[in-house]
Amino acid sequence: MTTTTLPLPATHPRRTGFREALAYEWIKFRSVRSTVWTTAATAVLPVVGAVFIAASGSLQPDDTVLGGSLTLTVVAQMLAAVVGALVASGEYNSGTIRTTFAACPRRGTVLAAKATLVAGVMYLLALASCTAAYLVGDAMLPEGRYTQGEPLPALFGIAASFAVAAVLGLAVGFLVRHSAGAVTTVIGLLLLPSLFGPLFGDAERWVAGLSPTAALEKLTQTSDAAEAVGSLGPWPSLLLVAACTAVLTLGALMLLGRRDA
Repeated sequence: MTTTTLPLPATHPRRTGFREALAYEWIKFRSVRSTVWTTAATAVLPVVGAVFIAASGSLQPDDTVLGGSLTLTVVAQMLAAVVGALVASGEYNSGTIRTTFAACPRRGTVLAAKATLVAGVMYLLALASCTAAYLVGDAMLPEGRYTQGEPLPALFGIAASFAVAAVLGLAVGFLVRHSAGAVTTVIGLLLLPSLFGPLFGDAERWVAGLSPTAALEKLTQTSDAAEAVGSLGPWPSLLLVAACTAVLTLGALMLLGRRDA
Protein backbone atom coordinates (compact mmCIF):
# COMPACT_ATOMS: atom_id res chain seq x y z
CA MET A 1 0.00 0.00 0.00
CA THR A 2 1.38 3.39 -0.97
CA THR A 3 0.53 6.78 0.47
CA THR A 4 0.53 10.09 -1.28
CA THR A 5 1.67 13.22 0.53
CA LEU A 6 -0.44 16.20 -0.47
CA PRO A 7 1.22 19.61 -0.72
CA LEU A 8 0.61 21.83 2.26
CA PRO A 9 -1.63 24.83 1.72
CA ALA A 10 0.01 28.23 1.71
CA THR A 11 -1.50 29.06 5.10
CA HIS A 12 -0.15 25.95 6.82
CA PRO A 13 2.23 26.85 9.71
CA ARG A 14 5.07 24.91 8.10
CA ARG A 15 4.77 26.88 4.88
CA THR A 16 3.97 30.39 6.12
CA GLY A 17 7.21 32.29 6.47
CA PHE A 18 8.14 35.96 6.45
CA ARG A 19 7.87 36.37 2.67
CA GLU A 20 4.40 34.84 2.58
CA ALA A 21 3.31 36.94 5.56
CA LEU A 22 4.66 40.09 3.92
CA ALA A 23 2.79 39.34 0.70
CA TYR A 24 -0.38 38.69 2.67
CA GLU A 25 0.02 42.00 4.53
CA TRP A 26 0.53 43.89 1.26
CA ILE A 27 -2.74 42.49 -0.11
CA LYS A 28 -4.59 43.58 3.02
CA PHE A 29 -2.90 46.98 3.06
CA ARG A 30 -3.99 47.94 -0.44
CA SER A 31 -7.46 46.44 0.04
CA VAL A 32 -8.51 48.60 3.01
CA ARG A 33 -9.75 52.03 1.95
CA SER A 34 -8.92 53.75 5.23
CA THR A 35 -5.23 52.89 5.00
CA VAL A 36 -5.06 53.60 1.26
CA TRP A 37 -6.62 57.06 1.57
CA THR A 38 -4.61 57.99 4.64
CA THR A 39 -1.42 56.88 2.88
CA ALA A 40 -2.36 58.94 -0.18
CA ALA A 41 -2.94 61.99 2.02
CA THR A 42 0.45 61.44 3.64
CA ALA A 43 2.12 61.53 0.23
CA VAL A 44 0.22 64.52 -1.14
CA LEU A 45 0.25 66.84 1.87
CA PRO A 46 3.93 67.95 1.76
CA VAL A 47 3.63 69.02 -1.88
CA VAL A 48 0.36 70.87 -1.23
CA GLY A 49 2.02 72.63 1.70
CA ALA A 50 4.99 73.69 -0.42
CA VAL A 51 2.71 75.21 -3.05
CA PHE A 52 0.64 77.04 -0.43
CA ILE A 53 3.64 78.43 1.48
CA ALA A 54 5.37 79.62 -1.68
CA ALA A 55 2.21 81.14 -3.15
CA SER A 56 1.26 82.94 0.06
CA GLY A 57 4.78 84.22 0.78
CA SER A 58 4.38 83.36 4.46
CA LEU A 59 7.97 82.28 5.17
CA GLN A 60 9.93 83.97 7.92
CA PRO A 61 13.00 85.93 6.75
CA ASP A 62 15.35 83.59 8.60
CA ASP A 63 13.70 80.42 7.31
CA THR A 64 15.18 78.15 4.66
CA VAL A 65 13.76 76.95 1.37
CA LEU A 66 13.89 73.40 2.69
CA GLY A 67 12.16 74.26 5.96
CA GLY A 68 9.49 76.40 4.32
CA SER A 69 8.74 73.86 1.62
CA LEU A 70 8.31 71.08 4.18
CA THR A 71 6.11 73.02 6.60
CA LEU A 72 3.26 70.48 6.45
CA THR A 73 5.48 67.44 6.87
CA VAL A 74 4.69 67.44 10.60
CA VAL A 75 1.02 66.82 9.79
CA ALA A 76 1.98 64.28 7.13
CA GLN A 77 4.13 62.43 9.66
CA MET A 78 1.16 62.22 12.01
CA LEU A 79 -0.82 60.62 9.20
CA ALA A 80 2.02 58.11 8.69
CA ALA A 81 1.74 57.18 12.36
CA VAL A 82 -2.04 56.87 11.98
CA VAL A 83 -1.52 54.46 9.07
CA GLY A 84 0.67 52.27 11.26
CA ALA A 85 -1.93 52.32 14.03
CA LEU A 86 -4.72 51.38 11.62
CA VAL A 87 -2.76 48.50 10.10
CA ALA A 88 -2.68 46.81 13.52
CA SER A 89 -5.82 47.98 15.30
CA GLY A 90 -8.07 47.74 12.24
CA GLU A 91 -7.72 43.97 12.24
CA TYR A 92 -8.82 43.77 15.85
CA ASN A 93 -11.86 45.93 15.09
CA SER A 94 -12.90 43.78 12.14
CA GLY A 95 -11.95 40.45 13.73
CA THR A 96 -9.66 39.49 10.83
CA ILE A 97 -6.73 39.26 13.23
CA ARG A 98 -7.91 35.72 14.05
CA THR A 99 -7.65 34.78 10.38
CA THR A 100 -4.21 36.35 10.21
CA PHE A 101 -2.93 34.37 13.20
CA ALA A 102 -4.54 31.20 11.84
CA ALA A 103 -2.69 31.69 8.56
CA CYS A 104 0.56 32.55 10.36
CA PRO A 105 0.61 31.25 13.95
CA ARG A 106 4.02 32.82 14.59
CA ARG A 107 2.88 36.19 15.84
CA GLY A 108 6.36 37.63 15.76
CA THR A 109 6.43 36.99 12.01
CA VAL A 110 3.13 38.84 11.62
CA LEU A 111 4.45 41.82 13.55
CA ALA A 112 7.72 41.82 11.58
CA ALA A 113 5.86 41.66 8.26
CA LYS A 114 3.55 44.52 9.21
CA ALA A 115 6.46 46.64 10.49
CA THR A 116 8.52 46.01 7.35
CA LEU A 117 5.56 46.90 5.16
CA VAL A 118 4.57 50.17 6.83
CA ALA A 119 8.17 51.29 7.29
CA GLY A 120 9.07 50.55 3.66
CA VAL A 121 5.96 52.15 2.20
CA MET A 122 6.25 55.28 4.32
CA TYR A 123 9.96 55.68 3.72
CA LEU A 124 9.64 55.51 -0.06
CA LEU A 125 6.54 57.71 -0.20
CA ALA A 126 8.00 60.30 2.17
CA LEU A 127 11.30 60.42 0.29
CA ALA A 128 9.55 60.99 -3.03
CA SER A 129 6.96 63.41 -1.64
CA CYS A 130 9.34 65.53 0.42
CA THR A 131 11.86 65.72 -2.41
CA ALA A 132 9.09 66.87 -4.75
CA ALA A 133 7.91 69.42 -2.16
CA TYR A 134 11.42 70.84 -1.85
CA LEU A 135 11.82 71.10 -5.62
CA VAL A 136 8.42 72.77 -5.97
CA GLY A 137 9.21 75.25 -3.21
CA ASP A 138 12.63 75.99 -4.67
CA ALA A 139 11.07 76.68 -8.08
CA MET A 140 8.27 78.91 -6.74
CA LEU A 141 10.10 80.94 -4.09
CA PRO A 142 11.99 84.09 -5.13
CA GLU A 143 15.58 83.24 -5.97
CA GLY A 144 18.16 84.49 -3.51
CA ARG A 145 15.70 85.71 -0.85
CA TYR A 146 16.02 82.65 1.40
CA THR A 147 18.92 80.34 2.14
CA GLN A 148 18.56 76.88 0.65
CA GLY A 149 19.25 74.77 3.70
CA GLU A 150 20.94 71.41 3.32
CA PRO A 151 18.54 68.98 1.60
CA LEU A 152 21.07 66.15 1.57
CA PRO A 153 21.30 64.01 3.58
CA ALA A 154 18.37 65.61 5.46
CA LEU A 155 15.74 64.26 3.05
CA PHE A 156 16.82 60.68 3.79
CA GLY A 157 16.52 61.36 7.51
CA ILE A 158 13.10 62.94 7.03
CA ALA A 159 11.90 59.85 5.17
CA ALA A 160 13.33 57.67 7.95
CA SER A 161 11.40 59.69 10.55
CA PHE A 162 8.18 58.87 8.66
CA ALA A 163 9.08 55.18 8.73
CA VAL A 164 9.80 55.34 12.46
CA ALA A 165 6.50 57.12 13.10
CA ALA A 166 4.64 54.42 11.16
CA VAL A 167 6.26 51.62 13.19
CA LEU A 168 5.50 53.56 16.38
CA GLY A 169 1.85 53.70 15.33
CA LEU A 170 1.92 49.98 14.58
CA ALA A 171 3.27 49.15 18.03
CA VAL A 172 0.63 51.33 19.66
CA GLY A 173 -2.04 49.66 17.53
CA PHE A 174 -1.04 46.23 18.80
CA LEU A 175 -0.91 47.46 22.39
CA VAL A 176 -4.24 49.33 22.38
CA ARG A 177 -6.08 47.11 19.85
CA HIS A 178 -8.76 49.74 19.19
CA SER A 179 -8.51 52.14 16.25
CA ALA A 180 -9.79 55.33 17.91
CA GLY A 181 -7.72 54.73 21.05
CA ALA A 182 -4.60 53.82 19.06
CA VAL A 183 -4.84 56.91 16.84
CA THR A 184 -5.35 59.20 19.84
CA THR A 185 -2.48 57.60 21.73
CA VAL A 186 0.04 57.77 18.92
CA ILE A 187 -0.74 61.42 18.14
CA GLY A 188 -0.24 62.14 21.82
CA LEU A 189 3.13 60.39 21.74
CA LEU A 190 4.14 62.56 18.79
CA LEU A 191 3.16 65.86 20.36
CA LEU A 192 3.43 65.60 24.14
CA PRO A 193 7.24 65.29 24.47
CA SER A 194 7.75 68.64 22.71
CA LEU A 195 4.96 70.28 24.73
CA PHE A 196 6.15 69.07 28.13
CA GLY A 197 9.90 69.08 27.45
CA PRO A 198 10.48 72.60 28.85
CA LEU A 199 9.11 71.45 32.22
CA PHE A 200 12.06 69.10 32.73
CA GLY A 201 14.84 71.69 32.92
CA ASP A 202 18.22 70.35 31.83
CA ALA A 203 16.60 67.13 30.62
CA GLU A 204 14.51 69.04 28.07
CA ARG A 205 16.73 68.06 25.15
CA TRP A 206 16.16 64.37 25.91
CA VAL A 207 12.45 64.59 26.73
CA ALA A 208 11.62 66.79 23.73
CA GLY A 209 13.85 64.68 21.53
CA LEU A 210 11.77 61.56 22.22
CA SER A 211 9.21 62.49 19.57
CA PRO A 212 9.53 61.75 15.84
CA THR A 213 8.10 65.23 15.34
CA ALA A 214 11.12 66.70 17.12
CA ALA A 215 13.55 64.86 14.87
CA LEU A 216 11.54 65.90 11.82
CA GLU A 217 11.56 69.60 12.70
CA LYS A 218 15.30 69.46 13.25
CA LEU A 219 15.89 67.68 9.95
CA THR A 220 13.74 70.15 7.98
CA GLN A 221 15.85 72.96 9.43
CA THR A 222 12.95 75.25 10.27
CA SER A 223 13.80 78.56 11.92
CA ASP A 224 11.98 77.71 15.16
CA ALA A 225 13.16 74.10 15.52
CA ALA A 226 15.69 74.79 18.28
CA GLU A 227 13.13 76.66 20.36
CA ALA A 228 10.43 74.07 19.82
CA VAL A 229 12.29 70.82 20.43
CA GLY A 230 15.34 71.61 22.52
CA SER A 231 19.02 71.44 21.69
CA LEU A 232 19.49 67.77 20.77
CA GLY A 233 20.77 67.51 17.19
CA PRO A 234 18.66 66.09 14.34
CA TRP A 235 20.45 62.78 13.85
CA PRO A 236 20.90 62.00 17.58
CA SER A 237 17.21 62.84 18.02
CA LEU A 238 16.26 60.48 15.19
CA LEU A 239 18.39 57.69 16.68
CA LEU A 240 16.84 58.26 20.11
CA VAL A 241 13.34 58.07 18.64
CA ALA A 242 14.21 54.91 16.69
CA ALA A 243 15.58 53.28 19.85
CA CYS A 244 12.45 54.15 21.86
CA THR A 245 10.25 52.86 19.05
CA ALA A 246 12.20 49.61 18.99
CA VAL A 247 11.66 49.19 22.74
CA LEU A 248 7.93 49.87 22.40
CA THR A 249 7.72 47.41 19.49
CA LEU A 250 9.47 44.77 21.57
CA GLY A 251 6.94 45.35 24.34
CA ALA A 252 4.12 44.94 21.81
CA LEU A 253 5.68 41.67 20.65
CA MET A 254 5.87 40.33 24.21
CA LEU A 255 2.22 41.17 24.91
CA LEU A 256 1.18 39.83 21.54
CA GLY A 257 2.36 36.36 22.51
CA ARG A 258 0.47 36.43 25.82
CA ARG A 259 -2.87 37.86 24.72
CA ASP A 260 -5.70 36.09 23.00
CA ALA A 261 -6.69 37.40 19.59
